[in-house]
Amino acid sequence: MAESCNHDCSACGTTCGEDTRNQGKKDFHEKPHELSSIRHVIAVVSGKGGVGKSLTTGLLAVAMSRKGQHVGIMDADITGPSIPKMFGVKGEVRGSKVGAYPVPTAGGIDIMSMNLLMENESDPVVWRGPILSGVVKQFWQDIIWEDTDYLFIDMPPGTGDVPLTVFQTIAVDGIVIVTSPQELVSMIVEKAVKMAEMMKVPILGVVENMSYFECPNCHTRHAIFGESHLDEITKQYGLDILARIPIVPGLAAECDAGQLETVQGDWLDAAVEKILKKDAAGKAN
Repeated sequence: MAESCNHDCSACGTTCGEDTRNQGKKDFHEKPHELSSIRHVIAVVSGKGGVGKSLTTGLLAVAMSRKGQHVGIMDADITGPSIPKMFGVKGEVRGSKVGAYPVPTAGGIDIMSMNLLMENESDPVVWRGPILSGVVKQFWQDIIWEDTDYLFIDMPPGTGDVPLTVFQTIAVDGIVIVTSPQELVSMIVEKAVKMAEMMKVPILGVVENMSYFECPNCHTRHAIFGESHLDEITKQYGLDILARIPIVPGLAAECDAGQLETVQGDWLDAAVEKILKKDAAGKAN
């Protein structure tokens, strides 16, 4: 916090949580649009980039949608949005006097992303942190998420302004950590775990992407990026392993073609079942 901070958090797009005028106020979460109906919010995070976080978000959304749930994806990776391309979604966001609506995919998954607001999807977003954080708030407060069972938030990597804004603005029900099978996975998981603890957000589990390559002929699994350390790391932090996503050459091609919803793979079915069971158990209690 700067020495000149006047505790007016609307000026910088974040919430410092130190406003002496609001001592005793513990919940800084903002309400979504008054016409929104969102039952569960799940953030997909990673301690670093390049581990397939957006792919995991997309696959989770598809798997959840196939379970009969109405799903939305908020693409909070403002400077590196990739969700619309994976789903083949283009066009303008539909707006009205009361608010704007996400753009549905062919399979009925609602998507809101910075790329849906750009005249050219290849144009870079060269903005500073406070503006990026403000856009994320608008995706939450100005977009009408109708009858949404699960809203997945594709987070930018790391622990910067945008992740902080998401956790301080949105009442997230849980996070999914995405990693890859490398030595530095311990550091990645530890950063995500510590941020979750600071933000008081429960961790639903860990997904390991690029876990292995299975030979289509002999079905032998090969550890292309080295042997996985996921079992020992999750045991160390008491986390559940939700899924291990293999390296599938055709999967990248499907994403490039905007056909993620047509991918046939059950890698995240068990993860979705665990999430549904946890939510059902929470309601029962």
